[in-house]
Amino acid sequence: AFFSKMANTTHISKKRKFVADGVFYAELNEFLTRELAVDGYSGVEVRVTPVRTEIIIRATRTREVLGEKGRRIRELTSLIQKRFNFPEDTLELYAERVAARGLCAIAQAESLKYKLLGGLAVRRACYGIIRFIMESGAKGCEVVVSGKLRAQRAKAMKFKDGYMISSGNPCREYLDKAVRHVLMRQGVLGVRVNIMLPWDREGKLGPKTPQPDVITIFEPKEDLTAVMAPKVEATA
Repeated sequence: AFFSKMANTTHISKKRKFVADGVFYAELNEFLTRELAVDGYSGVEVRVTPVRTEIIIRATRTREVLGEKGRRIRELTSLIQKRFNFPEDTLELYAERVAARGLCAIAQAESLKYKLLGGLAVRRACYGIIRFIMESGAKGCEVVVSGKLRAQRAKAMKFKDGYMISSGNPCREYLDKAVRHVLMRQGVLGVRVNIMLPWDREGKLGPKTPQPDVITIFEPKEDLTAVMAPKVEATA
């Protein structure tokens, strides 16, 4: 995305361009994850136009991302511009509200992280997250918390609800995944949230493409047999 302009001017190879794009996205995502964790950061999208590069930040609390009179988003723009050597007035940052917070794995993983840091019991926190996800219209979800939960011995607790796929190409479209590390007093806890998105014809809440193994059987239409009028034979 960002390095496509560089590729046009310096003619770097396709392989190097894609690697550079991936490194840029990974570093940008890491920076925004740390900076906007409290504000419900849920992902980033980079769009490159001939005039400027647009970075769309998806979050649950867009007002906090923008800041007072847009101050915070201007600070973020300045930091990213200086770090990646963007020319003046070629970078724009936008904040976009997440349509359904309950169907976003990153938002739910962050929510669970702050619940655990607040001292809430693991089981209660996980069931609360699962209930919220399922009420938001998800087909299924899975929450795994691993580490030193109570005793000194580390273990993993897995909570599931609904329908979940784990293999095949639909996994790429239907599963939303997120992993977070919670720095507790007794050690580090690992949190993993998997959400099975519903099929959405418009592509807003879930993928447009239907699952290949889901077959819908329609009711047969009633046969409308034409009623033939009786023939009247002419009598001589």
